[in-house]
This record gives sequence, structure tokens and C-alpha cells, in this order.
Amino acid sequence: QVQLVESGGGLVQAGGSLRLSCAASGRTFSSNAMEWFRRAPGKELEFVAAVTWASGRTYYTDAVKDRFTISRDNAKNTGYLQMNSLNPEDTATYYCAAYRGLGSYSRRPTDLRSWGQGTQVTVSS
Repeated sequence: QVQLVESGGGLVQAGGSLRLSCAASGRTFSSNAMEWFRRAPGKELEFVAAVTWASGRTYYTDAVKDRFTISRDNAKNTGYLQMNSLNPEDTATYYCAAYRGLGSYSRRPTDLRSWGQGTQVTVSS
């Protein structure tokens, strides 16, 4: 099992930036990718981005492409989500998750077994 702890959320004005971190411990070698999801008030859990541990290949949902950057530091077992040009629609609780499966990553929350506790991001207009 992989344990995940997020940090870096907060309140920011529209147009601002935040950097989220996700520290992994436990059986980290057993996961293929680190992923970020978010849940906005009244909405379902949504895939945001993923990065594979081995190659560092990245994947994004269209809503954040060109604004968010996902990365990982294998030596520190830590993943990051750099969020720029934030807007109020980005307000949500952000969760990191570890994917282990046949593919490189998955956009379906039900495919991921290890989750962090979440960190709140609030963007004011």
C-alpha cells in the first residue's frame, strides 16, 4: 500500500499560482503513476493530471492544459502540481492518488486504490 500526503493548498486570487506537493511512502515502487484529481463543490471527482514514475510522461485534462504542470522527483518520492493562471473554476479539493495497473495511468477514480487526504484550493475572483 502507498501512503500519500498532499500539501500546498490555500487561497489565491484569480490569475495567481499555487504549487501542490504529494509525498509518497510505503510501497511506492508498486505504482505506475502519480495522479491528481479534484472535486469542486457539488461536482464529481475529476481527473486533472498524471505523471508516470518511470519515464515522466505527463497527461492532462483539457481544462488545465497549458496552465498546470505535473512533475515528480523520484529520489524524494514526491509529486508536484504547479498551477498557474488560476481562475475561480479551479476552486476544489485536490487529491493525489497512486495508479497501479496494466496501463500507464487512468482517468477513472475507481481504478486508483491509494489516495491522499486532499488539500483545498480556493481561487477568488
